[in-house]
Amino acid sequence: MRLRLVPQETSFDFFSKWRIWLGISALMMVVGLASFGLQGLNFGIDFRGGTTVRTESSTAIDVGLYREAIAPLGLGDISITEVFDPTFAEDQHVAMIRIQAQASGEAISGEVIETLQTTLDAVAPGIKFVSVESVGPKVSGELVQTAILAVVLAIGAVLIYIWLRFEWQFALGAVVALVHDVVLTIGIFSELQIKFDLAIIAALLTIVGYSLNDTVVVFDRVRENLRRYKKKDLSEVLNLSINETLSRTVMTSVTTLLALISLYVLGGDVIRGFVFAMIWGVIVGTYSSVFVASTILLWLGVKRDWSKQANTAGNQFGNIDA
Repeated sequence: MRLRLVPQETSFDFFSKWRIWLGISALMMVVGLASFGLQGLNFGIDFRGGTTVRTESSTAIDVGLYREAIAPLGLGDISITEVFDPTFAEDQHVAMIRIQAQASGEAISGEVIETLQTTLDAVAPGIKFVSVESVGPKVSGELVQTAILAVVLAIGAVLIYIWLRFEWQFALGAVVALVHDVVLTIGIFSELQIKFDLAIIAALLTIVGYSLNDTVVVFDRVRENLRRYKKKDLSEVLNLSINETLSRTVMTSVTTLLALISLYVLGGDVIRGFVFAMIWGVIVGTYSSVFVASTILLWLGVKRDWSKQANTAGNQFGNIDA
């Protein structure tokens, strides 16, 4: 007996209350943008600047123990990651400790470095500070600009890709869904003041790809059904297409969430922000593929003779290939 999260054949009407779905999405986007405008994001060390200390010890690294030892020093936001390299010796344990820029300056003082080493020596005897490097606010500001540019270019590339593969109405629906996902993700990070660093930018780009994949699957089925059912209303074709792909959509999302929730619970503090962004992105990405992208397509409409043109073009390409 095969396990199914949804029946093989469904007949849900996804567009009977499309105004409500778009209203909910619009409200959530407004709340997210308002939160971002009022309190901004809780930028991590990547975007605020600070000091990076590379440590080396002969004892195994316990990130939790390191964090507990450093916390009383009151150095603010601290990120600790263990460095793995196959070239390291068995007794060579390396960690990267990143400390946010202090109020008095962009780098911590030499006295603080000595205090930090003494503190860590109590939990990891013989620990060495291999290197100490500082990142100024100028470099961090450039990282913010580059991160924004990366997300914008990714969405722009999606717009062009969908436009060339389908039609401009499909492209606009897909891009609105992607902007919806990115805005809601940034909004929840602003609202909850979760640390926002370069890992979250990677999560945003991954969310864009995941959401686009779901949307393209639905749009591919819509295009097929537009050619097959030429007399049906567009809303009927969209409902049929979403219902036909619903089992695949739900199964993909649930299995992805199972893996992400496991990482969130067991992965530790280092990747928790990234995994949280991915969990949220999978949820809103699935929602937007069904209720936002398709609703925008229904609202804009599609020329029904486009399917004939697409078939003719396909036949011509087929003859050329032959």
